[in-house]
Order: sequence, then C-alpha cells, then structure tokens
Amino acid sequence: MRRQSEDALSEFRIFETDEFLKRLRKLASRDAAFLRRKLDSFVYPQLKAESFWGNNIKKLHGYTPETWRYRIGKFRIFYIVDPEEQILHILTVDDRKDAYR
Repeated sequence: MRRQSEDALSEFRIFETDEFLKRLRKLASRDAAFLRRKLDSFVYPQLKAESFWGNNIKKLHGYTPETWRYRIGKFRIFYIVDPEEQILHILTVDDRKDAYR
C-alpha cells in the first residue's frame, strides 16, 4: 500500500503555456468561464493522476513529441507530457470545428 506522500510525488504538475492562456482569453467569456471551471474542478485533477487514460483522452498520431488531446464539450485541449520531470504542458485550446484543420 502506498503512503500519501508517495502518491503526491507521483502526480504530474500542470503547466499552462502562453499560447494556451492567449487562446483562452480570446474565447467568449461564457466559454472561457465554462472551460476554466471544468479544467480546475475535473480535468486537471484527472490529468494529474492519470495523463494517458480516460474516456476523453486520445493520443494523436503523427506528432513529435507525442501529443494528446482532451475533449471538453465542443473544445479540445492539446497537451504533451514529460514523464521524467512529471510535467504536463497544456499547449492550446481549440473549438472542435477548428481543432483538426
């Protein structure tokens, strides 16, 4: 059985890039508030514990470094993971209609 301090050390830290923050600011205030609420209350806790597995998580093919996406309603959050440093870099956010162009 793991001790609590070991669990805390195994969690990933979240880093929001400037690009992500810029795109978040450009969204309509209603959408930005929705995303921030979902990120803080549900998405980030899940990604800290398990960055590679979940119903809304998918690995994107053909990207270097390995890139993942998280689906939040009509939005997609794209991120990369540094397992050695245990940091998850949130790269950007896009509306689903624009995300895969």
